[in-house]
Formats: sequence, structure tokens, C-alpha cells
Amino acid sequence: MKNRKRDIKSGGYQIDKTLVHGDRLISLLLLITLAYSSAFFTGEKIQKKGQIKYVSRVKEKNRYVKRHSYFYIGLHGKDWVESLDFFEKIAESLMSLSPHKRPNYKRSDRAATLIKYTL
Repeated sequence: MKNRKRDIKSGGYQIDKTLVHGDRLISLLLLITLAYSSAFFTGEKIQKKGQIKYVSRVKEKNRYVKRHSYFYIGLHGKDWVESLDFFEKIAESLMSLSPHKRPNYKRSDRAATLIKYTL
């Protein structure tokens, strides 16, 4: 629950600065709620599949609060997969230079496949 509050509090929505009222405000809040919920549940699924370490930093031992919330993970999971697609040819050429790193590449490729099914 604390992470959700932190997301909303520091999310940068600044709804009061939009100067919208009535139906437009309700529509805006509904849209924000849908977007937040989508990212949150996607992040939760990524965490349940155990692929969180590919998307964000894992919680440290002495840290009281998790570093990133499900919301953050859901948003950045999509970005991570898209960046892998974008840099695929470069990564393959680098793998040919250091074939001993190929198992790491295959592991991240499998993680990307699992995350794609989540999105």
C-alpha cells in the first residue's frame, strides 16, 4: 500500500494545474486510473513470473521500502522489451565477439519473451 501512495504522490500528475472541471475532470481521472491500473497489474505479473531483475534493480538487504513499485516495473517492462528489439542486431554482433556471454543473452531473451506475454 505504501508503494501505491508513493506512486500517486510523486507521480507528477499535477491535476490541479490542468484547470479542468466537471465531466472533463472525471474523464481525466478515469483515464489516469486506467493507465495506472494497467501498469500496476503488468508490473505485478512481471514480478510473479520472476523476471523483475531484468526490468529494475532488486531490493537491497537493508532497505526498508522496495526500490521500485509494480507501477514502475509495469511501465519500464515495456520499455525494456522495446529496447531489446531496437538493439537486437547490435547485441548479436557483440555476442559474436564474446561467445562466452551467449548464455546471458539467451537468458535475457527468454525473460523478454515472458514479459512480452505479460504485456
